[in-house]
Amino acid sequence: MLKKIAAVVVVALSYSCGSDDSSEYVEIDPYANITATFGSNINPNNLANYANQTIPNYITKDNTAGNFITDKGATLGRVLFYDKNLSSNNTISCSSCHQQANAFGDTSIASTGVNGTTGRHSMRLINTRFANEVRFFWDERAVNLETQTTMPIKDHGEMGFSGTNGDEPFSGLITKLSNIGYYKELFQFVYGSEEITEGKIQLALAQFIRSIQSFDSKYDVGRAQAANEGQPFVNFTPQENQGKQLFLAPPVFDATGNRTGGGLGCAGCHAAPEFDINPISGNNGIIGRINAPGIDITNTRAPSLRDLVKVDGTTNGPMMHTGVITTLQAAVGHYGTINLAPGNTNLDVKLRPNGFGQQLHLTAPEVNAVIAFLRTLSGTNVYTDPKWANPFPN
Repeated sequence: MLKKIAAVVVVALSYSCGSDDSSEYVEIDPYANITATFGSNINPNNLANYANQTIPNYITKDNTAGNFITDKGATLGRVLFYDKNLSSNNTISCSSCHQQANAFGDTSIASTGVNGTTGRHSMRLINTRFANEVRFFWDERAVNLETQTTMPIKDHGEMGFSGTNGDEPFSGLITKLSNIGYYKELFQFVYGSEEITEGKIQLALAQFIRSIQSFDSKYDVGRAQAANEGQPFVNFTPQENQGKQLFLAPPVFDATGNRTGGGLGCAGCHAAPEFDINPISGNNGIIGRINAPGIDITNTRAPSLRDLVKVDGTTNGPMMHTGVITTLQAAVGHYGTINLAPGNTNLDVKLRPNGFGQQLHLTAPEVNAVIAFLRTLSGTNVYTDPKWANPFPN
């Protein structure tokens, strides 16, 4: 009797020998190309847990909007995310600009593409699922994450399937992937058909990216033990609790935009406990361009403040769309003195109280306290968890 093995097709080949009829059985593995390519990194019969990860009960935001995370879909998304075949010259993948070691961000100011560099600094991809803001890119030009996932692939400078400047169109990528054995098996595995479409690619990539979550920080340990956000966290130092209160409390301004009391108002744009950007936020006062003249006031989106730095305090790359901010001290300092730059008609109203650029008059202890708090937002698992790692053997 043949032992039944899950997900293995058994084919009976009948033949006659003399006067006796018998049967020979050949086991055909439908995942042979997956196994040959990824080895133990992907086991279709024992997938990593993407769909049922633990989410703290105080996290209430979710922008999944129907494309629910499945273990199968996120596994396909992981392969697509790390596969350099998605670029026109097989040199760039999504992970080239969004590196696990840097909280899925980039340490370079501008990331390298197939035909140059990106026009803006690559945004970290931490907790993208847990936000009120559903639009993506710094200028929010993508209406949702699904749409965003294939836009870099169709960009001439980034991944090169633009259909312009001598590039193949996106249909060329679909033809390319359709001729790769492991994609035939993966799309069959996930969707019940080998057919590859842009929509299926978008769904899988979005599932993988939304699965990347970070809730094992010092902040999360404290929040789990507190009745509410404003209560002092028992695991925090006095400085960290002071920084938390400064972060949460709104400032008090006089008639000319000078802070006379209260906190720093950071939560007005980065509300706890997700610390993502408020959808109605305007420009934050950074209006430059990377290696280009003129100003850019359209940048109103931002990644979550979680995992700005690693636990050891080193940064996960520069901050802001221009990468002009490289330390937490500089980031806090930027908001301490907001200048009304000529041409910035999109400056967030919260940064120009009573029509004046805010002057927080930060003290050194306040700056150090807020930095100490921001460091509590970093976890450890996101940097090492194998389910978010490169599935292709080195």
